[in-house]
Amino acid sequence: MRILLSNDDGYFSPGIDCLANALKAVAEVTVVAPERDRSGASNSLTLDRPLSLKRAANGYYYVNGTPTDCVHLAVTGMLEEVPDMVVSGINLGANMGDDTIYSGTVAAATEGFLLGVPSLAVSLCSKVGAHFDTAARIALETVRMIQARPIREPLLLNINVPDVPYEELRGRAATRLGKRHKAEAVVRTVTPRGETVYWVGAAGAAQDAGAGTDFHAVQNNLVSITPLQIDLTHGGQLPLIKEWLKS
Repeated sequence: MRILLSNDDGYFSPGIDCLANALKAVAEVTVVAPERDRSGASNSLTLDRPLSLKRAANGYYYVNGTPTDCVHLAVTGMLEEVPDMVVSGINLGANMGDDTIYSGTVAAATEGFLLGVPSLAVSLCSKVGAHFDTAARIALETVRMIQARPIREPLLLNINVPDVPYEELRGRAATRLGKRHKAEAVVRTVTPRGETVYWVGAAGAAQDAGAGTDFHAVQNNLVSITPLQIDLTHGGQLPLIKEWLKS
C-alpha cells in the first residue's frame, strides 16, 4: 500500500512525524507538506507563481505552497504511481463544524478525494498536543479498517480525536458536522511604527453541538468520524430559482 501524507502545519511539525511513523507499519509513506505553517489556507491553489519541491534531511518533501498544492503536485506530477490513500495531519487543533471550510488539513485530504484517491483528515482536538500518539493510533486503525472493508465510492473522512491517552477514549462515533456561532470580531491594534493592523478574531463557540455532531462526540471522549462530500448545490432552492427564471 502507498500512502501520501501531508498537512497544513508544515513538514517539521510533530504531528506529521508521529503519523508517518505509525503508518509505516502498513504502507510505504511519502511525505509532501508545506514548508511553513499554512493553517487556514483552505482549498487554495497557487496559480500566480511556480512551486518548488525540496527534500529535507529526514526524507520528507516540502513545497513553498498550500496544503492543496502539495497533494496536487504529488499526485499529478511527482509520484510515479497514484497513491492508494491520502492522509492529512495530525493537525494541532480541532477541525469540526464550520472549521472544515477554512481548514488546510481538510483541504489536503479534499484534494486527494477530488483526484479520486480515498482520503483522511486527522486532527487532535487541543492546542496542547499532549497525545499525538493517540491520534496516530486511531489513524492507523482507520487505514486498516478501510483496507479490510473497502467501499466502492469516493471516500473523504474527517477524523477528530480527543487529546487524551488512548485508554481513556470511549470509542468512535459516526457524526455529522456541528455548527459554530459566528467568529469574534477582528482585533484592531497599532504596530510600533504607528500602523493600524487587524487580527482575525477567534472562532466562535459551538452552537449546534447536540448528540450526533462532531462537537458532542469529542466532548464525550469519542473519536468523531465524519464522511464529507463536495456538493455545494442547495437542492431545496432549485425550484425557487426555476420559478424566477419563468417570470
